[in-house]
Amino acid sequence: MYNGVIIVNKEKGFTSHDVVAKLRGILKQKKIGHTGTLDPDATGVLPVCLGHATKLCDMLTDKDKTYDTVMLLGKVTDTQDISGQVLKATDVETMLNKGKLSDEKILQVIESFVGDYDQIPPMYSALKVNGKKLYELAREGIEIERKARPVKILAIENVRIEFPRVYMTVSCSKGTYIRTLCHDIGDKLMCGACMEELKRTKVSSFTLENSLTLDEISSLAESAEAVNKQLITVEEIFDKYPSICTIEKFDKMLYNGNSVALSMLDIDEKLVLEENMRFRMYDSVGTFIGIFYYNKKEKLIKCDKMFYAAK
Repeated sequence: MYNGVIIVNKEKGFTSHDVVAKLRGILKQKKIGHTGTLDPDATGVLPVCLGHATKLCDMLTDKDKTYDTVMLLGKVTDTQDISGQVLKATDVETMLNKGKLSDEKILQVIESFVGDYDQIPPMYSALKVNGKKLYELAREGIEIERKARPVKILAIENVRIEFPRVYMTVSCSKGTYIRTLCHDIGDKLMCGACMEELKRTKVSSFTLENSLTLDEISSLAESAEAVNKQLITVEEIFDKYPSICTIEKFDKMLYNGNSVALSMLDIDEKLVLEENMRFRMYDSVGTFIGIFYYNKKEKLIKCDKMFYAAK
C-alpha cells in the first residue's frame, strides 16, 4: 500500500471525488482521500492523501492557498462563475465610456478586499445545512439565508486588466470562495462580475510545478518505485516541527498513543516549550510515531495524530 501525499494537477471536468475514484483504480488501493474540494471547471493543485496519510486530510484543508483567476465584468450568474445561468448583464463598455468604470477604480476596489473579509458562501457550494448540501437545495430552486464567514485575502497580485476581463493571482485563507470574491468585487463596482477561469497554483508548500496529471500518474503506476518517488511522506510534510524522541524504556507508551511526561523524553534542554507546540515524535530508535503537542498546564506531551502502525 502507498503511504504519503501525491500532488495531482486536476484537469477540467473532474470533481475532487472523481480524482480520488480514478486514483483508486490506477493505484489499486482504497485508502485515498483528497484535502479540499475543487470545482469541476477549476484546475490545478489537489493534494491527495494515500494510506496512513489519509489522517492528514483535515489538517491540510486548513492551509492557505493561491489561485490564478480570470474575473469577467458585466455578468452576474446564479453559480457566481461562467457556467451558471446569467441573472443580470450590464453594458460595461457604456459604463467605461461614461467614466463610471476605469482601470484605477477597478484596481482600487480589488485592493479594498485585501485583509479580513466577511464572505457569504454561495448557494452552489458543498457546505451543509441541516444535513443537506447547499448545491442540492440550489438545484431544487431553494435559496436559504447563509451566514457570512470570516476569511482573509492575504494578497491580490499580478492584476492585469484586459477589459472586460481582469486577470489576478489571489492568496487566501482556507474556506475562501474565489468566485464569491469575483462576485463581490463586481457588486462593489456596480457592474456585476463572475469568475471565468480558476487555477489553484499552491496549497501550503505544495505547488503546481510538483504536481502530476492523472495520465502521468497512470504511466508511473507500472512501477511502485516510480510512484513512491513522487510521494511526500508525512515526516516531510511536518519537517518544520521540532523532533523529539523517548527514552527507550518508555517507547511502549508511544505505541499506544499515550501522553508522555517530559522526564520520559530525550529532549534538548535548550528547547523552549510553548502551549500547543507541535512535534514530530520518534521512539528511541528513530521510528516515526506521529504528531504530538505540548500541554503546558499538565506538563505533558500529548498525541495529536498517530501514524505508527504496529508490525
